[in-house]
Amino acid sequence: MKSGNFTVDEIEFKLKQYCSYQDRCHNEVEKKLKTFDVIPEVKEQIIIRLINENYLNETRFSKSFVRGKFKIKNWGKRKIILELKSKNVSSYNIKEGLKEIEEEDYRNKLEYLFNKKLASLDHLSLINKKKKILSFLLYRGWETNLIYEKSIKLNNLIILLVVLTFVLQSCKKSVDYIAYNGNIYTVNNDFDKASAFAVKDGIFIDVGDDKILSKYNTKEKINLNESTVLPGLIDAHCHFYGLGLNQSVIDLTGTNSFNEILEKISLKDNENIIRGRGWDQNDWEIKEFPNKTKLDLLYPNTPVVLERIDGHAYLVNQRALEIAKIDVNTKVDNGTIIIENGKLTGVLIDGPMSLIDRAFGEVSLDDKIKALMSAQEICFKHGLTTVDDAGLSKDVILLVDSLQKQKKLKMRIYAMISNIENDVNYFLKSGPIKTNSLNVRSVKVYGDGALGSRGATLKEPYSDDNHNYGKLVTDVESIKILAKKLSEADFQMNTHAIGDSTVNILIKAYSKVLEKKTDPRWRIEHSQIIDRNDLDGYNEKILPSVQPTHATSDMYWAEDRIGPKRIKGAYAYKDLLKRSKVIGLGTDFPVEKVNPFHTFYAAIARKDLNNYPENGFEYENALSREETLKGMTIWAAYLNFEEKEKGSIEKGKFADFIIIDRDIMKIETRKTPNTKVLKTYLSGELVYSNIKAD
Repeated sequence: MKSGNFTVDEIEFKLKQYCSYQDRCHNEVEKKLKTFDVIPEVKEQIIIRLINENYLNETRFSKSFVRGKFKIKNWGKRKIILELKSKNVSSYNIKEGLKEIEEEDYRNKLEYLFNKKLASLDHLSLINKKKKILSFLLYRGWETNLIYEKSIKLNNLIILLVVLTFVLQSCKKSVDYIAYNGNIYTVNNDFDKASAFAVKDGIFIDVGDDKILSKYNTKEKINLNESTVLPGLIDAHCHFYGLGLNQSVIDLTGTNSFNEILEKISLKDNENIIRGRGWDQNDWEIKEFPNKTKLDLLYPNTPVVLERIDGHAYLVNQRALEIAKIDVNTKVDNGTIIIENGKLTGVLIDGPMSLIDRAFGEVSLDDKIKALMSAQEICFKHGLTTVDDAGLSKDVILLVDSLQKQKKLKMRIYAMISNIENDVNYFLKSGPIKTNSLNVRSVKVYGDGALGSRGATLKEPYSDDNHNYGKLVTDVESIKILAKKLSEADFQMNTHAIGDSTVNILIKAYSKVLEKKTDPRWRIEHSQIIDRNDLDGYNEKILPSVQPTHATSDMYWAEDRIGPKRIKGAYAYKDLLKRSKVIGLGTDFPVEKVNPFHTFYAAIARKDLNNYPENGFEYENALSREETLKGMTIWAAYLNFEEKEKGSIEKGKFADFIIIDRDIMKIETRKTPNTKVLKTYLSGELVYSNIKAD
């Protein structure tokens, strides 16, 4: 093949000679090719050969090629640029080159279409010509500068003005839908309100006022009718999987006596095992632990396992004890087997509960899936779009991941790994899991038990049991070893601490290993009873995760347990917030009800649903409405290292939001717990609605 007076091989040979001696060959290639009168197709062929045989400095040549005026057709330019890309040349130069080619192709195509269209309209009147041209321009979606150029070419002022009127319309982006006319609490840094937002591909792409309606093209517009909209709510501490499992056991919450429990479980006396959860002896007239005597008489051959409301105690019958091989000689270090008059009462606190769990085998895969799906349905109904599950086994976490990838389970889950050595080591070795729906980077540790069952570990004895200090579930040395291990792996440590002794142990252990860490966000879950001298141990590294309804559930008897002095350091949410600057709010469901608006009410009013007590329980530690909403959204997201993707209605974040039936930021306090969720959206998708039309 010849180009001018030379063959391609001759031109290539001469250029190779030139490039071998000239350091600036990469800048002079175009000039040299001109001297040979080379046609564009040959230029492209020769340049690719020079690149492949390393006669050109690819990086320096790419700059001059992209910025220069090489007379090569776009298809040839594209081939050269892709060849440079294969040599790992600067991505910036490559992107700029391809962008320039695409823009030129686009403009050339539109120029051709415009001229063709204009020629076909010569027979029309000015007005009709104007309409046709505008229709053409808008249909093609031309950019502003191109429309302006074409309107000048028409050389008609009327058409120019009309074209410019429609320029904005032609430049609109398309979105999936726009929600407008709303009372939207964005919960951004300034706690701004908005009335509209646009959603595309599950993301908020714009948030502001109703002018958004004119900024985007969309097939769907949602009139919010001035309804209140909040970011999707986050429960900062709960037991999502446990909630699902509880749907298949007898609900014992709200029972007022042990006899009432017996009535409820009698409906299930044909089962292989009778399970129930939710009893609380503090709600009974006789506020003492029950014993198994009546259970043994009624169910001599059927094991009965009844879990206390806080999940920290079982009442079991003799048959269950026999299957689990528990007797008066069974030794436990991290809990209590209550014995009276030399006999088992059937009450097991904390550690020994695991002996019962192991005795009755694993939950089947089908039942696990059913539990997760049931919990999701309940949570969406209450406006939750993210849950922090405080303690899951490796198997359940991997099942969650699998179901989410199959699009069966949609709920976003911050999964804390249960402190089971093999499970923890598995994730420390394999590393964190982070998807849009699942975040695994923390370990849930049990420091002590619960206050209601006197398992919380105190510095001084219980006021109503003066020989009892409670018991650690995880001993001090194990806490220190685990804290060091997790800090070295950059995993978060989230430890259950109810008693002031446990809080003190954790602050010391955390502070030691986090001294050189910049942003660990380690959590003390519950942070319930705190020696006021230890409050300053909370800071930007050690954060509280609390449950406001615990305060209003425990307030009737908490002072009996710990006395009037220690109660001043209990449920001290405002004091904690002053130290840590953020506070995560949750429910600990199924210990408490799932309803997050009960959380909201308890935090701001410090009262129960019957408006008791009149002036609020330890009201000086109530939170403001703004603080409370932040604790249920953006601060909860912060505790999970997820504040950049959720927790507020802001551009670039997941379109997780809820529509509710009242403005909880303004209505009377007593009306807030009755709030109903009208709709729940996750990634812009409607996942729950209680409006029949939907």
